[in-house]
Amino acid sequence: MDVAIAGSHGLIGSALVADLVARGDTVRRLVRRGAAPPDGVGADASDGATRAPGVRDVLWDPRTGELDPAALEGVDAVVNLAGAGIGDHRWTAAYKQTLLGSRTTTTSLLARTVARLDDPPVLVNSSAIGAYGSRKDEVLTEASARGDDFLAGLVKAWENATTPASDAGARVVWLRSGLVLAPSGGALGKLLPLLRLGLGGPLGSGRQWWSWITLTDEVAAIRHVIGADVAGPVNAVAPEPTTNRELTRALARALHRPAVLAVPRFALRIAVGQFADDLVASQRVVPGVLSRTGFAWTHASPQDAARWVVEANEVSAPR
Repeated sequence: MDVAIAGSHGLIGSALVADLVARGDTVRRLVRRGAAPPDGVGADASDGATRAPGVRDVLWDPRTGELDPAALEGVDAVVNLAGAGIGDHRWTAAYKQTLLGSRTTTTSLLARTVARLDDPPVLVNSSAIGAYGSRKDEVLTEASARGDDFLAGLVKAWENATTPASDAGARVVWLRSGLVLAPSGGALGKLLPLLRLGLGGPLGSGRQWWSWITLTDEVAAIRHVIGADVAGPVNAVAPEPTTNRELTRALARALHRPAVLAVPRFALRIAVGQFADDLVASQRVVPGVLSRTGFAWTHASPQDAARWVVEANEVSAPR
């Protein structure tokens, strides 16, 4: 395959590039000159790293609308993973605009560019299960209604920005990812060190549903939807949603540590502001489309995921 990737320097993007190259595929990284701007737009900027064989850089600038359609001619897929981090800063009014702009600006430019190609490739656009809002114990599928909170509105605008591509006949996939579990960074970046010290525990009540996917399966899901005959929303989550308490305990058991020190909601609010609402949101999301189209998970249970995260973290830890 020949795949163009925006957001290639992030957690998922880096893993996707490495995976595709290892399989002998060609990667075109959409990059900007210099470091990423502080507002997060085009947060996939080139860092000057040496390119591996099979990888070439394509310059673009989402803020100015600079992207030569010829640079995407012949690609089989465009994967858009660009956007400012949800949990990187407190959700001030200014940062909410950054979260929105960094997604809609990049997505809109990619969608318009794909629409201009004679043979539009599939556009796999990163999205999130935040689309559904917090729904307690309700089982949520791709057909479930959208939520009405900030994140749900953000996801709606993000996904709507792909309209020029679908209007031009391109197949567009909205990959609604759950919490991406990885040995370092991502959702567990700050939790794992605390659990290793025996200081971690459930967040809030711990009864909220957390729908998750390991980084390995997230990358595999992207490859899957590139080739599968699917369009629209696709929930990228493991087949076993679990509660925050259960997932935390699984991680603690894999570390041979206790997980009894619950973090109350008010403490989360003090620590991270409004983002705490997302951490205690309950989203019991199931992967209907992935299951129907034959996707095979490497880590299907929270126990599988916890063992992989801990073992991989120990292997990669500096000695």
